[in-house]
Amino acid sequence: MAEIIESRFHQMLQTAFGPDMMRYFDDPDVIEIMLNPDGKIFIETLHNGKVLTPIQISSIQSESIIKLVASFKNQISDKNSPIVSSEIPFNGARFQGWLPPIVENPCFSIRKRALKIFSLQDYLNQGILKPDHYHALKKSVLNRKNILVVGGTGSGKTTFSNALLAELQNTQDRILVLEDLPELQVNASDVVNLITSDNVTMRDLVKGSLRMRPDRIIIGEVRDGCALDLLKSWNTGHPGGICTLHANSAQSAPSRLEDLIQEVVANAPINLIVEAIDLIVFIERVPKLGRKIENIYKLEGYSNGKYQLSEI
Repeated sequence: MAEIIESRFHQMLQTAFGPDMMRYFDDPDVIEIMLNPDGKIFIETLHNGKVLTPIQISSIQSESIIKLVASFKNQISDKNSPIVSSEIPFNGARFQGWLPPIVENPCFSIRKRALKIFSLQDYLNQGILKPDHYHALKKSVLNRKNILVVGGTGSGKTTFSNALLAELQNTQDRILVLEDLPELQVNASDVVNLITSDNVTMRDLVKGSLRMRPDRIIIGEVRDGCALDLLKSWNTGHPGGICTLHANSAQSAPSRLEDLIQEVVANAPINLIVEAIDLIVFIERVPKLGRKIENIYKLEGYSNGKYQLSEI
């Protein structure tokens, strides 16, 4: 019965989006679909960056899409509940929708799950990753170093994290993957995926995961006080972790972790940050050039009020 309901819902969503927009769901080069309040649709692609599409949809159609996505998760979507954070049920894409009165007309952004997992070799072949960085990262994943992948919104942190995780396909480690929405993909034999909910926070998942005998703990993105619990877990017998973080540079990443930790404690444990983080990878989106990883840093220590980073 559940499969029949989901199939019907899938058909309803396909009808609501229309055939032109559905093409972008099937295109592996398209990673994000963005509708603006004026009805224009932009796409973010792996090879050409942001592109304005010829598609224009009405506010009636966009509102219908948002309410339909919300209904799948039994969410209310109206003027009193104008924000919809969910996922597209037939492909797991991340969906963020907005309704009036907080916007003039309905709009949304859809972040697709990767249809193709890019490897570190792919990043090397495309010139995004330097040869010495390529070898250093492969060795670091194998040697269970804790890696922080840092960048701005849309820089490709999750996609690159998947490339790092692809290095674990032959591991016998027990891997726990914690996310708000399912985006990370691990093709290993012993993997447990945990997802937050309205009643279960990322801090809950991190604390609970320690009781499941993990060898590695992976977090899709750290954005609140769970940073403290994650660093503790990485530093107490569960190395080899990977996590993404929003920051404007590799140098600002440790301080950004401090800010998040101070949401739950008054003083951030600087020694814990230094001991738990091994490598910081900064990925950025360069106009007309696409994504680039210029530098990878090793977190060496803390001195004179500053974190000490060295390039590798």
